[in-house]
Amino acid sequence: MKDVVVIGAGPAGMSAAAEARALGMSVTVLDEQQALGGQIYRRVEDAPQALQAILGKDYSAGAALAKEFGRSGAEYQPGATIWNLSDDGVIDYVADGKSRTIEASHVVIATGAMERPFPISGWTIPGVMGAGAAQIMLKGSDARPAGPVILAGCGPLLYLLAWQYLQAKVQLAGLVDTTALSAYVSALGKIHGAVRGRKDLIKGLGLISRIRMAGVPIYSGASALEILGQERAEGLRFRHKGKSRELSAGLILLHQGVVPNTQLSWSLRAKHHWDSGQLCWVPVTDDAGRLADTNIYVVGDSRRIVGALASAVQGRLAALAIHERNGGTVSPARKADLHAQFATHTALRPFIDRLYRPLDEHRIPADDVIVCRCEEVTAGDLRGYVDLGCLGPNQAKSFGRCGMGPCQGRLCGLTVTEVIASARNVGPDEVGYYRIRPPIKPIHLGSFY
Repeated sequence: MKDVVVIGAGPAGMSAAAEARALGMSVTVLDEQQALGGQIYRRVEDAPQALQAILGKDYSAGAALAKEFGRSGAEYQPGATIWNLSDDGVIDYVADGKSRTIEASHVVIATGAMERPFPISGWTIPGVMGAGAAQIMLKGSDARPAGPVILAGCGPLLYLLAWQYLQAKVQLAGLVDTTALSAYVSALGKIHGAVRGRKDLIKGLGLISRIRMAGVPIYSGASALEILGQERAEGLRFRHKGKSRELSAGLILLHQGVVPNTQLSWSLRAKHHWDSGQLCWVPVTDDAGRLADTNIYVVGDSRRIVGALASAVQGRLAALAIHERNGGTVSPARKADLHAQFATHTALRPFIDRLYRPLDEHRIPADDVIVCRCEEVTAGDLRGYVDLGCLGPNQAKSFGRCGMGPCQGRLCGLTVTEVIASARNVGPDEVGYYRIRPPIKPIHLGSFY
């Protein structure tokens, strides 16, 4: 039995493992990817210098953490798909085509974030994908779009990817920003945090300035987004300054922020609550990330969206907490320093959450928009289920198989909750989420032979 098993090898997972090893604990890290780094530092150990130059200094900074992890002596199992986790520390996973089991005294869930659904008319046709997915392709294999690209939505990643594409000589047809003027006014209430996090704020403003200087058209305050095309994407229609506008491109990249990947914590029947600031479900934990009275900890963006640097700090704090629960001692100065780092890295977060709050119309779509891509259930179907007495996502499965496809609700869960809550005129906490059961991810029966 291992002292600690970490699920995920992004910034939170690598730091938790390295810190736990430094404290003398035995550690195994299971990660679904084939290389260290998670999504934010994907392929950071062997990315060519030319690609690192495109991705920027923040990406390259992940190499130091990867080196620390490599020196730590933690066991590392890449290509591991976790399909079951019990609250007593038993983990079932598939690696190299075989199902395996590992037991741990303590488990650290560091599965990171996923892109928020962006359900608008036409979002399921070929030529439309998430901006985060496009960035993963750039990091993982230096894949670059061949033709003009439209980036649409809101959030820092949208501008970061635009700048990276400019560095990579990708043609941008336009950047359609859905951040309304009222959001800037509302964000002023969090200006204190913006001042404390001014280094990141200045960095973001610099990105926007360079994109404008490159001649990329930016349409701020856009609304009513709609993909053009029937068989595949041909462009984007939207409203800007009171007028209907259209841009042409064969690739539309949508993004309106990221949300915690909570499938594992939900599968444990752990308590979650609706975070009204980040508009997503988050697990209820103590300050160190511990779930109720279990020996399972949730850290990084899988606990709440905090960013790469703050996620790494949370990983270390969880390792220190585990060490203390095992009877070890931790320097108060060390903990105080980590908490100070966390406060610095998250100072800008309330400002960002307020500024880049996704529009209601892009989270709670019109009746004809598909919500569950796997089973092709529309928002109108869901509202019809509510009229027939459906109270939440689990009943929606019985009414129309919503959430029962290969993704097990990952791509539609938030939207289903909000559509039903809106139709019932109640809060998301009253509606709830899907009851997640193993297998957490699709696996082959052949893996058991």
